Amino acid sequence: MASVQNISVTVLTRDAQRRLGECLQALSGFPEVVVLDNGSTDATLDIAKGFANVRLYQEPFTGFGPLHNRAAELASHNWILSIDSDEIVTPELFAEITSQSLNPDCVYSFPRENYFNNKRIICCGWHPDRHVRLFHRRRTRFTDAAVHEGVITDGLREIRLMHPVRHYSYACVADFLAKMQHYTDQFAAQHAGQKNSGPLKAVFHGTFAFFKSYVLKRGFSQGYEGLLISAYNSHTAFYKYLKLYEANQNRARRPDVP
Repeated sequence: MASVQNISVTVLTRDAQRRLGECLQALSGFPEVVVLDNGSTDATLDIAKGFANVRLYQEPFTGFGPLHNRAAELASHNWILSIDSDEIVTPELFAEITSQSLNPDCVYSFPRENYFNNKRIICCGWHPDRHVRLFHRRRTRFTDAAVHEGVITDGLREIRLMHPVRHYSYACVADFLAKMQHYTDQFAAQHAGQKNSGPLKAVFHGTFAFFKSYVLKRGFSQGYEGLLISAYNSHTAFYKYLKLYEANQNRARRPDVP
């Protein structure tokens, strides 16, 4: 059986007040939660300071992968459980994690139940959804990708836990727009000068993303929520390739700028 005393939880935050209290409350059984904030202007910091097991740090945003790795460096223990600020660890998942005989040569994944508008979403590619989030920091780490980061699993065995974390990423249309802006900016910055793009490519990716989400992944089956998520997927794909095209054009005009 794993000792919960050997696990540090890491949480990245930025203006996360909506769900952070619930997130940290669910993590109160762990001895240490490292909260690494990158520029919150709401009540996030005050909420984090209200939990005795939280160690709070503030650093500028350097990309999601690098920030996850930085949070792991700041932890006291080698076993790292990475949780997002809008995720809630269920009591069943907590019990399952602490019942494991943790092996440094393994990484541990668990399913994620995604919710929007108080409904669990099982279409649009939001289900099934599983991520590796528990690992030994001396054996592996997150990739350095600015977006779409993940734990490196090469040469390690994945143990698939059964119980889920609940994920509440979006509360309203404004959340979709804000995250689309942030993710598309990061995508363009990450791939500028390395990946080709253009207006027609942006249109193609945006159109196909809607078809894939709404038709192939059955977004139509969940009414308004499925339509909105499919439209979001489409616009995100369109704008990330259009922003990449713009970034490449700017680099071509100013080759001296890295």
